[in-house]
Amino acid sequence: MPNDCITYQNSGYFSKLIVDYLDQKAELKPLYNRFPTVENFNLQIEEKSKNFPIENREILVNALLNQYQKFEISGATLANIELLKHSKTFTITTGHQLNLFTGPLYFLYKIVSVINLTKELKTAYPNHNFVPIYWMATEDHDFDEINYFNLKGKKIQWKKESQGPVGRLNTSGLEEVFRQFSTELGLGNNANYLRELFKKSYLEHENLADATRYLANELFKNEGLVILDGDDLELKKLFIPYAKEELLQQTSFKKVNETLPLLKEYNVQVNPREINLFYIQDDLRERIVFEDGNYKINNTQLSFSESEILTELENNPKNFSPNVILRPLYQEVILPNLCYIGGGGELAYWLELKSNFEANNITFPILLLRNSALVATKKQVEKLEKLELNWSDIFQNQQTLVNKKTKEFSNFTIDFSEQKTFLKNQFEALYSIANQTDKSFLGSVKAQEVKQLKGLENLEKKLLKAEKRIYTEKLERIIQLQNELFPNQSLQERKSNFADFYHEIGDPEAFFSLLYADLQPLKQNFSLVII
Repeated sequence: MPNDCITYQNSGYFSKLIVDYLDQKAELKPLYNRFPTVENFNLQIEEKSKNFPIENREILVNALLNQYQKFEISGATLANIELLKHSKTFTITTGHQLNLFTGPLYFLYKIVSVINLTKELKTAYPNHNFVPIYWMATEDHDFDEINYFNLKGKKIQWKKESQGPVGRLNTSGLEEVFRQFSTELGLGNNANYLRELFKKSYLEHENLADATRYLANELFKNEGLVILDGDDLELKKLFIPYAKEELLQQTSFKKVNETLPLLKEYNVQVNPREINLFYIQDDLRERIVFEDGNYKINNTQLSFSESEILTELENNPKNFSPNVILRPLYQEVILPNLCYIGGGGELAYWLELKSNFEANNITFPILLLRNSALVATKKQVEKLEKLELNWSDIFQNQQTLVNKKTKEFSNFTIDFSEQKTFLKNQFEALYSIANQTDKSFLGSVKAQEVKQLKGLENLEKKLLKAEKRIYTEKLERIIQLQNELFPNQSLQERKSNFADFYHEIGDPEAFFSLLYADLQPLKQNFSLVII
């Protein structure tokens, strides 16, 4: 059984931009610093070493220790935080929203990718240290994207109003979610483990940031994961010069717009605003706009002159939050980071940003597509083999797959390509005759060719349909298996929660052990995780 069922490029689930990036197309090379290979990290280390102030390390470590004050910190995580003081320590980072109970599986895949890459780099560069970072997107506001997860095909949702940064959102109301979750889990030791994990994460912490930190810490503390909240006063102070540049010069708007023509053949992921900063408070997250000589907070009565907003920035930097265009810059200002690991959508907008990094004299990180995986049970693997399927088959569009397998099962060839070629050759002769006699005859010849080719196509479709009826039972089993592995004909990792798989394994830690063993961040193919 292959462990690399299909490459990302051939899976059909990635945009042309990401496929071209993975293929290292020449036209995209100006948009990134270095392609993710083990060898290229050597140059990345050298560059970041020269471009990250030692004093920022002390500020970062103190901020992290302060953020972890209310939490039980593992020895591995504490050791990694302390290592950040040293000039030979670097980070590998991923960021993600505060999805309820981790949300879809790819939340876990991102973090496992980061952890596994730090281990691989430590082997390659033993004189350096590499710390895995999960950046919590606490300042986002898209609550509807994170307030649910799917379990056994059912949506477990937290219904609540949210206006400001989601990390500051009070966890009241999650008691009802817990009751629904608990009922769906059923009985057993693994169900009890998941209940306790949810309860301690969400019912024993006051806000969503603390709840998510607890949950991620519990799942990954033994691997030394360091969880970072950018909504932090001391860290925001480091970003003041860059926020000031944004307010006064709108540099990111200019630089990103200069880059967009290089992406004209792709669907642009994000368009910059003139000012890519939000003004935030507990129940407020609104854009800063420059109008009539003043800085106004959108949809409010708040307004600042230039001197007033600069004073506000100096005195209350925590009220200023970078949007999707500037958040990457903020991240790289405060972290000794070498690489950002993200999904296809994230890498698409990162590829717009290199010129803005250069304008701000900040090293642009290596961009690595996160691992993707397909989790299957041993029973599903047996079904796949009995149905004469391979792993690349199961990734195909369902109708394409059904047609392909029908033709393979059939006792004769359901393909009239040979007949169509023969017919076209016959009409070529007729075209030649028409050209030599009466050219007005060409239209009639063309109409007859189209009619007869259409007739062959219809016969082919009818034959295929008849064969499908013969193999109905087998084809239905194929459809059922694909629907199990690709819920709603979408990637499993975008729909399923890790809790879905716990009834298949005896030890709650076994699932994560399989992920650590199977996800290889520098390989460009889907992993198969068999439970």
